[in-house]
Parts: sequence; structure tokens; C-alpha cells
Amino acid sequence: MDETQNNRTSLVKGAKDIAKEAKRQAAKNFSKAVDRASDEYSAHRSYNRFQNEDEEEDNYKAYAQQDGHYADNAANDEDGASSDATEGQDDEDEIYEGEYQGVPAYNNGKVRDGQVALGQPVSDSAKSRKELENERQADEEELAQQYELIMQECGHGRFQWQLFFVLGLALMSDGVEVFVVGFVLPSAETDMCVPNSGAGWLGSIVYLGMMFGAFFWGGLSDKVGRKQCLLISMSVNGFFAFLSSFVQGYSMFLLCRMVSGFGIGGAVPIVFSYFAEVLAREKRGEHLSWLCMFWMIGGIYASAMAWAIIPHYGWSFSMGSAYQFHSWRVFVVVCALPCVSAVVALTFMPESPRFFLETGKHDEAWMVLKHIHDTNMRARGEPERVFTVNRIKIPKQLDELVEMQNESANPALKFGSLKIVSLSRQIWLTFMRCFNYPVKDNTMKLAAVWFTLSFGYYGLSVWFPDVIKHLQADEYASRVKIHNDERIEDFTFNFTLENQIQRNSVFMNDRFISMKFKSVTFIDSSFLNCYFEDVSSVGSSFRNCTFVDSFFYNTDIDDTKLINSKVINSSFHHNKTGCQMTFEDDYSAYWVYFVNFLGTLAVLPGNIVSALLMDKIGRLSMLGGSMVLSGISCFFLWFGTSESMMIFMLCLYNGLSISAWNSLDVVTTELYPTDRRGTGFGFCNAMCKLAAVLGNLIFGSLVGITKAIPILLASSVLVGGGLVGLRLPDTRANVLM
Repeated sequence: MDETQNNRTSLVKGAKDIAKEAKRQAAKNFSKAVDRASDEYSAHRSYNRFQNEDEEEDNYKAYAQQDGHYADNAANDEDGASSDATEGQDDEDEIYEGEYQGVPAYNNGKVRDGQVALGQPVSDSAKSRKELENERQADEEELAQQYELIMQECGHGRFQWQLFFVLGLALMSDGVEVFVVGFVLPSAETDMCVPNSGAGWLGSIVYLGMMFGAFFWGGLSDKVGRKQCLLISMSVNGFFAFLSSFVQGYSMFLLCRMVSGFGIGGAVPIVFSYFAEVLAREKRGEHLSWLCMFWMIGGIYASAMAWAIIPHYGWSFSMGSAYQFHSWRVFVVVCALPCVSAVVALTFMPESPRFFLETGKHDEAWMVLKHIHDTNMRARGEPERVFTVNRIKIPKQLDELVEMQNESANPALKFGSLKIVSLSRQIWLTFMRCFNYPVKDNTMKLAAVWFTLSFGYYGLSVWFPDVIKHLQADEYASRVKIHNDERIEDFTFNFTLENQIQRNSVFMNDRFISMKFKSVTFIDSSFLNCYFEDVSSVGSSFRNCTFVDSFFYNTDIDDTKLINSKVINSSFHHNKTGCQMTFEDDYSAYWVYFVNFLGTLAVLPGNIVSALLMDKIGRLSMLGGSMVLSGISCFFLWFGTSESMMIFMLCLYNGLSISAWNSLDVVTTELYPTDRRGTGFGFCNAMCKLAAVLGNLIFGSLVGITKAIPILLASSVLVGGGLVGLRLPDTRANVLM
């Protein structure tokens, strides 16, 4: 009996000794963590507080767990063995987010339903969705502060400038795509014999593709990554833009340009989200504004190439009458080069580290951040500088938990089309979160500002070449020569007849050989025993005319140009088929491209001013002020009575409105958190393209009738949108959430 009592006393004493040793080790580890935190604080490494807090919390949990465990189960040999296993843990061992290091307490090896084991953290499955979202929100706020400090340590240097030019090529491709629509529209519709009822669909279909593309690629970039989505979208754009230059039918051309627009639609939302996530707060506004300059460069590039290529009708070839490759198709191929260059350059750039952190990929994010740091330090001549970040906060992965639960219940979701459906559902759910508090009001205001700014800008800019053409047509018509009751016999016409009206004229035994009728109208005229060979007629017609004993060979004179005319004992041989297009002696094309070149170049001062003042006067002041001023300048276009006055006012309007575009890009990027940034920006950009479609159709239907309504409409929506923009929250001092 005494021996049994002594053994029990020894066992209890041994357990108490083990518990005391565990306490001593835990206290020692805790002291080391505190000392290390103090040293790092004195060395001004403030972002390491996130790591030390987590380590101290884990050490405290281990200490409390061990103490309680041994107090309740001193005589349990298995618990003693567990204590020995945890006693040798080193405080320098890496502890990953969500990993629990203590020893769980068992109740006969099981935990009752509805209860949590003593010392065991509450599992995510036992928490409500709201609790998980609150935890994630707290994690994101902590990560935002830490990430800002990390980007400050990485500095701003060579890596940011490399990414700046690569993403600039992608943004340049978007600008080119917009201007290609307006430049190709007249030539493509003429070359493909598009009737007036089908005119304008090319511009609308491209913007529709860009609208759906912005929403889709923007949402997808929040799920699979910025770089990967941008690579795929730009590849789609480049391939179908190149293919569109070779197709012959107008319907296939529309399809290719629509898919091309769908691809380039992802450029704007992804580019700005991508670049903003590698910039520190004090650099973000200025350098995002500088990035906007590439859209202007794309417009200048498209205008210059159109000016240099399209009017050269000789830059073409044909394979019979079935295949025609005119100069405007060469222009389409050349405009695809920036997109191809962007795809090649983008393959050498890393994924956004902020996206990696948002999706729980700590190691991948750390490697990218170290690469940014080392690249910038080598460029500064300080290669010995060491990247001191060891651990970065990772937000709780709610979507990942939901997806894992779904896949465990249905393994088929891992494969095939069901995976695509699951991904599409996640994109939609992310989009719906853009209308949740607290970003709901911001989403509605941003959508209104994007819509109004785009409606005014694209409505005037895309169809502005038609305004110039109408002004030129009026001037051209004022110089028409009218000939009445002329009689011309036995004469050979081997030169161009231009801008004439022949009324009640008689042509007898005349020869029309290798010549062209350009804007010539014959009314109530007679052609007796005349010979027509290799004749082209552009904008010409024969009304109520009579042809007797005449011969036509290789001409384009057909029933569409013989209006209410009589053809008696005459024959047509080898008539030209298709629509004839030529730019010879046609300086209006040069003029339209040159005007667009000037209008695009006029935004350069506005780009420079907005970049330099973005962080000084604020995003909202620049946004609202620019839209109001551009609306006022647009209103004065109504009083333009000459081409030179209209061109001057257009340049002024473009120069004032560019600051609104730049500030709106910056504000949109900064208002949305990282997990919704691409989706929110894509939705706003989709509203922009929807406004472009409506502006294209509405302004285009009115440009030949009156210029007052479209100009007044654009002016009013711009001023209204500017006032809404002033009510957005100021993001100048925000860190990227």
C-alpha cells in the first residue's frame, strides 16, 4: 500500500516537473519573440509587426494549451509523450496562416456534435458566412497596410518602368482598335458594296464586342490572374484582327472585328489593375496617368498609318474578281502589330503579387516581390540590399472553401464544361458583390460617370470624320459646274470629268476611253453612236438619258447608274463587277486622317498636366472640372461654321476631356478592393462601350441632318456626369485594399 502510494506521488511529481519545464520553454520562446520585435522596431522594420504578432499569438496558444493539458491529465502517458514531442519545437520554424501548433484535447478520442474541443480553435465550418467575411475583411485591411510598406521597401525603379512599357503596348492596342473603326469604315463599306442601310454596323459591332469583353476578361482576371487573362485576351484580339484583313464578305468581316473587339475589351480593366498593384501609394496617381498616354500614342499611330497607307490605292493586289486586297486591308494588318508586340513582351513579365496574396499563394507572391526588389536595387547600384520580408498576411480564402466543398460533393466539377460553369458562376457572384455595401454607391456613380463621358466622347469622335466629309461635300457642291444644251460631236474623252452637271446635252459619235466620271450627273441627255471603253464612274449617274447604238466595254456603268434611262440597240461587254474604289486625286481622305491626327495629338498637353497634378489637386477635382469644361467646349462646336473652326474646337475638346479620362481610370482602380478590382473596372468599362454604341448610332443618324442636337446632347451629359463625379469619395490617401 505504501509502495503504491509512493509510486502515485512520484508520478504526480514527475508530471508537475514536466509541466513546469513546458512553461519555462514557452516563456523563453515568448521572450525571444518580444526581443526580436523590439530589435526590428528599433531598426524601423515596421511591417514585421504583422509576423511577430502572429508568432507571439501562436506561442501563447502553445503555452496555454500545454499548461491546461497537463493540469487536467497529469497521469496520462500519451499526454506526456505529446508534451515531449512539442517541447523541442524551434521558435524559428515557419508557421503558415491557419495552421494550429498546439496539442488538441480529446474526449475519448471524439468531440461531441455541436461542441468544440478544449484548446481547439473554432473551425471555419462552424462559423457563419458573415463571420468568415468579417475575418477576411480584417485580414484584407491588415494586408493592405503591410503591402504598402513592402512596396515602399521594393522601391520604384527598373521593374515598374519595364512593366510600364509592356502594359503601355496593350493599352496602345486598345486605342488603335478604336480609331481603326472610324478609318476603315468608309473604305470597307465601299469595297464590300455595303448599302447605306448597313452603314455604321461596323462601328457598333466592334464596340459591342469590346463591351462584353471588358466585363468577361475583367471578371476573369480576379479569378485566374492579371497576366494570364491579358495574354489570352490580347492573343484573341491579334489573331482575329489579322484574320479580318483577309476575309472578303462583309458579314465575316463584322464577325472577325467583333471577336477582335471582344479580345481587346479586356485591355483597359486589366492593364490599370495590374500596374496599380505594383505601385506605392505616392506613385500611383502620377504613373497611372503617364500610362494613359499610350492610348493617345495608339490614336496617333492609327492616324499616321491611315494617312500613309489607305489613300494609296496602288498598295493592293487582286486574284481575279473574287479576291481583292486593297490598301485599307494593309492598314488593318499594320494596326495589329502593337497587339502582337504586347503579347510577346508580356510573356516575360510576372503575375501581380497582390493577386497571388489575395488568392492565398504566399510563396509565389514572395518570389515576385523579391524579384521586384532585387531588380530595382541592382538598377540603383545596390545589389547587396537584402529583401527583408519573411512573411506576408494572407486573407481567408472564402471562395476556395466554397469551391472545395462543392468539388468534394461532386468530383465532376473538376473537369470539363462544369468547371467553366463553376468559374462563370464565381465571376457573376463577384460582380454582384460590387453592388454590396460599402461599394454599391461607388459602383453606381462610377457607372454613370463612365457612361456620360463615353457617350459624349465617342459620339463625337467616332463619327467626326463624317462631319468633315459633309462640310467638304457642301463646299464641293458649291463649286459644281453646270452645262446646259451642249452638243459635242466626234470627240475623244480620255481625261477625268469631275463635279459637273450636264443638262439637255447631246453626245454624237464620241469616244470615252480610259477615263473617269467623278461626281458627274447627266440629266435628260442623249448619247448617239458613242463608244465607252475602260470607264469608271465614281459618284456619277445618268438620269432620264437615252443611249442609241452605243457600245460599252469594261465599264462599271450598270442599271444602278442608269436611272430612268433608255438603252436602244446598245450592248455591254465585260462589265466591271463589285464596288469600285479609288483615292486618286482624292484629298478628302488625307484631310480626314490629318484632322484625326491633330485631334489625337491635342490631348498631349492634357496628359502631361493631369499626370503632374493628379496627386496635387486631387482626382475628383480634376475629374469634375475636366468634364464640365469639355462639356462647355463641346457646346461651342455648335457655332462652328467652317472646317478650321470645327477642327480647333475639336482639338480643344479632346485636350480638356483627356484629364477626365485619366482621373477616372485612377479613381476606378483605387475604389475597388483587389478581389473585385478587375470585375468592377470591367463593368464600368462595359458601360463605357455601351455608351459608345448608343452615341455611334444616335449621332450618326443625326450628323447629316443637324449638328445642333448631337452637340447639345453631348454637352449636357458631360456636365451632368462631371457633377456626379464630384460626389465620389477621394482616393488620394487610400492604400489598395
